[in-house]
Amino acid sequence: MKLDRPVTGGPCWSELGTSDLEAAKRFYADLFGWRPETDARQEAGCYTVAHLGDAAVAGLAPLFQESQPVAWNVSFAVADADAAVAAVEAAGGTVIVGPLDVFDQGRFAVAFDPGGAAFQLWQARSFPGAGLFNAPGALGWVELLTRAPDRVTDFYTTVFGWTVNASEHYTRWGVDGADFGGMVTMDDKFPHEVPSHWLPYFTVENVDATADAALLAGGHLLMEPMSVPHGPRLAVVRDVQGAAFGIHVASEEG
Repeated sequence: MKLDRPVTGGPCWSELGTSDLEAAKRFYADLFGWRPETDARQEAGCYTVAHLGDAAVAGLAPLFQESQPVAWNVSFAVADADAAVAAVEAAGGTVIVGPLDVFDQGRFAVAFDPGGAAFQLWQARSFPGAGLFNAPGALGWVELLTRAPDRVTDFYTTVFGWTVNASEHYTRWGVDGADFGGMVTMDDKFPHEVPSHWLPYFTVENVDATADAALLAGGHLLMEPMSVPHGPRLAVVRDVQGAAFGIHVASEEG
């Protein structure tokens, strides 16, 4: 990721919805060295912010309704959540939550793109989002897996104004040319029941060692460690409750 802080239009936060908050806190603390702090206010619903040092790096929260899947979610920074929601709907997306105020921290909404992938919008007030990117244990890339690449490319470029760097094998998203993520077209290799989704990648010092640690902690590997030509070494992990996320070591080219 060529972004080192939250910027308008770019990813600013990653958040886990989990069926077992305490188990998730232990799993990710062991894997990434996160220090979880749970908000004690009743109205906060046990929302937990994970830290590396003094920097907030990710959120963990119990599922807020029965239909919500156990999954990692990605939030994108917007200047005005209400205007962004209107843009999402005008471009063919669907808003399912919000916009809602989150204390004095910001304004929040949840939406689906036209391909069915969920994402979140965040208008910062006192909380800008992650305080660290591209460091071990911090967010380092976000990837959209979709069955509707043309429709969602039009959607995201319209809503966020992203730049698109497309090659034969991979499409990269950027803010003013600064790449922060990519897109994979889901083909027949993906089980039909797997929906389109955003996948956060966390940076690690050693992909193979981290993958082994995830297995020892009760997780599973959805993709074994592999090296991408001219790119990073990476793997995809499923945690004990079933949430998928990626791990990678960034290439020298970023």
